[in-house]
Amino acid sequence: MSFDVRAGTWDASDRRQALAEAVAQAIRERFDLESSMHLLDIGAGTGLLTRRLLPFVGKMSAVDTSAGMLERLRENLADSDDRVTIYHTDIVGFDNPEPFDGIVSSMTIHHIEDTKMLFEKLHAMLKPGGFIALADLAPEDGTFHDHGNEGVFHFGFEEASLKKIAEDAGFESLAYRIVHTVDKGAKGTYDIFLLTATKPPLR
Repeated sequence: MSFDVRAGTWDASDRRQALAEAVAQAIRERFDLESSMHLLDIGAGTGLLTRRLLPFVGKMSAVDTSAGMLERLRENLADSDDRVTIYHTDIVGFDNPEPFDGIVSSMTIHHIEDTKMLFEKLHAMLKPGGFIALADLAPEDGTFHDHGNEGVFHFGFEEASLKKIAEDAGFESLAYRIVHTVDKGAKGTYDIFLLTATKPPLR
C-alpha cells in the first residue's frame, strides 16, 4: 500500500504520534533550537515531526516523495504554512536553495538505499556548525513494517557502522541513543534510535 493511499489515516495512529513526540523531545534536549534557525525535515510525510519542531525555530523546509502525504502536511499546517516550504522530491534530487542550520528526520533513512551518499549529501547541505538529528530503527528482523518491505532497504541500523558512515562524511560529536520503543504487541518491540552529529565549524 503506497504512502499516498495511507496519507489520509496516517495521523490517526497513536503509535506514530507517540514516536514523533519522543523524537522531537530528544532533538530539543540535544540541541538548543532558536528562532533564527532554518531546519530541513527529510521524509517529512504529514509533518508529525515538522509540526512539533516548528514552534522552536524560525522556519522549516519539508521534503517527501509522496504527494498525498505532503497534501496532508499542507492541511495540517493551517496558519503556519508561511513558515514551511514544501518540496515534492527525494533527498537525492533535492537542490537546497540555501544551507540549513539543522537537518532532521524520523523513520526515513531505512527507505534510502545508499546511506553513504545520504550522509555526504546531508553534510554538504549544512552550514558550518550545523547539526543532523536522524531517528530510525535499531537493527530488527524485517518484521517491523505491517505492509511488507517494499521500498525498505535496511532492517535498522547498528550503532558502530552508522557512526562510521557519518564520520567518514565529515561529521563530528556523534551520538547514538535509544529514544523510544514501539510496541507492536504479538509482533514484539522495536527500538528507535536518534543519531546526532554536527558539521565542524569554520576554523
